[in-house]
Amino acid sequence: MKAIFVDANPTLSAVAERLHRADDLELVINRQPDITSDQLPGVLGDAEIAIIDHTHLPTDIARQCKGLKHVVFLGTGARSYMNPEELAEIGIEVHIIKGYGDTAVAECAFALMWASAKGFARMDREMRAGNWLRSDAVQLTGKTLGLVGFGGIAAEVARLAQGAGMEVIAWNRSAKSHPGVRFVELDEVLATSHVVSMHLLLTDETRGIISRERINAMRDGAILVNTARGALVDEEAMIDALKSGKLGHAGLDVFVTEPMPKDHPLTKLDNVTLSAHSAFRTPEASDNLIQSALNHCRRISGKGVQQ
Repeated sequence: MKAIFVDANPTLSAVAERLHRADDLELVINRQPDITSDQLPGVLGDAEIAIIDHTHLPTDIARQCKGLKHVVFLGTGARSYMNPEELAEIGIEVHIIKGYGDTAVAECAFALMWASAKGFARMDREMRAGNWLRSDAVQLTGKTLGLVGFGGIAAEVARLAQGAGMEVIAWNRSAKSHPGVRFVELDEVLATSHVVSMHLLLTDETRGIISRERINAMRDGAILVNTARGALVDEEAMIDALKSGKLGHAGLDVFVTEPMPKDHPLTKLDNVTLSAHSAFRTPEASDNLIQSALNHCRRISGKGVQQ
């Protein structure tokens, strides 16, 4: 049995080489992070397992990968890149990886919240251009942080926010409880939170859940942070709310279209802080991610799992 990491960037290539054991199944690392979907059949050949980081795998392309039986997707957002149900119908099982970067992503969300509240990105841009821009900030201590979705990442964000003296409320699609967090309905989260942070998986049910109507129901001047998936939010409505001041600021690591197109409307707004879908990119998270991917491959092939 053979696994091929089809779109390995230099960082993850090195991690995979280091963590791959001599007694593991065969692993081929294709150092081609910009591979296109139509190149996948040629790269995979007769391999049974594809490890995929960010490349789209349309079902019609998967049908051309004659040996493919398993896809190990490096993260939780496989649906943004493939249709797991359609793949299952043609005998391909999709495996996702949860929890590998909870702390890393939470720290990014926390950093975007503070950068948004303090206006650092705009001041930095202006000062580099020779302008001594001084702007008023939002004091977050004592403010309310609302978490939309509550899994491992949101729990880490709650821990950080509680340490900073914030009140934390949350909404989750299923019942949850967590120390120091008050669970309420989504409408209350949006209406009362000074900062709203997104922590949902993208599904057919959650796509566009932060609609224009729900943005209009948010607290005036609120900060919106998204480190989950861009399509959870109506992007056009968010942009309109940022332009009007309904939203005070947005701290965004994820977008509807990635990479973000040149001259995207979000790049024209002063009250937006942008990062390039990099919340999970820490050495610790990369090690967790690749170890988990290799463990999936070991289970599939009958090899021993590495703790």
